Amino acid sequence: MFEGSMVAVVTPMHADGSVDYAALRTVLDWHVEQGTQGIVSVGTTGESATLTVPEHMDVVKATIEHIAGRIPVIAGTGGNATAEAITLTRSAQALGADGCLVVVPYYNRPSQEGLYRHFCAVAEACDGPILLYNVPARTGLDMDASTTARLSSVPNIVGIKEAHGAVARTRELLAQCDEGFVVLSGEDPTACDSMLAGARGVISVTANVVPQRMAALCAAAMDAQTDTAKALDASLQPLHQGLFCEPSPQPTKWAMSKMGLIDDAVRLPLIPFSEPGQARLRPVLDALGLL
Repeated sequence: MFEGSMVAVVTPMHADGSVDYAALRTVLDWHVEQGTQGIVSVGTTGESATLTVPEHMDVVKATIEHIAGRIPVIAGTGGNATAEAITLTRSAQALGADGCLVVVPYYNRPSQEGLYRHFCAVAEACDGPILLYNVPARTGLDMDASTTARLSSVPNIVGIKEAHGAVARTRELLAQCDEGFVVLSGEDPTACDSMLAGARGVISVTANVVPQRMAALCAAAMDAQTDTAKALDASLQPLHQGLFCEPSPQPTKWAMSKMGLIDDAVRLPLIPFSEPGQARLRPVLDALGLL
């Protein structure tokens, strides 16, 4: 169920910061049409940090209802308090999420044993499939491959979005984790190499802008069509870099606004994409025929 090109979808907003549900539905339909194989709702790219809990669950609910089973919907339900992660995960599962993405707790920097117990507690309290999410650049803490391997034996922990960035980490996970445990790339610039090494797909920011190209890249890489995959990847590297030249999802929302999909509104403490950033990203979009 969890493989291929899955988008860490943005949460469209109006200029006043309220959620734009009409634009969200448009974006979701576009992803289905373009070949995206899964939606991650209200992850980091979906601005989970600045949505209230009711808004968080409303966006997840709206996404599940509109997708209506066409492709899997994974809800972002992590938190730096175990009780909060349990509450969000239970709520998303009750709404019908196909899976939940639970991030390594941020700011409080638990030990590796603390991470193990945190994720075990979430899994034991909830019934549905859980994907771990390791993103050291945002949480300030790296979950070791050995800890992930321990967690891979927990029945409903089915995989990981690994955003460590090094392809060597993908190889470690594939070697150490239980058979059938799904390893997904969480970093677009290295996703191709991770898939060629055995990862089953990517949860992608870039797919917000070029879903069809990311789907083609994933299909080629997972089918071991190395030359095709690497050529597609090379064509997208400037976009991968440009979408992170300022805090995400500022550049992504701006790019999507130039494509006529959404407004570029974000919530504080994020701010609109700067003019220097626009000057950097515009020719990249132009070269890809997106403007």
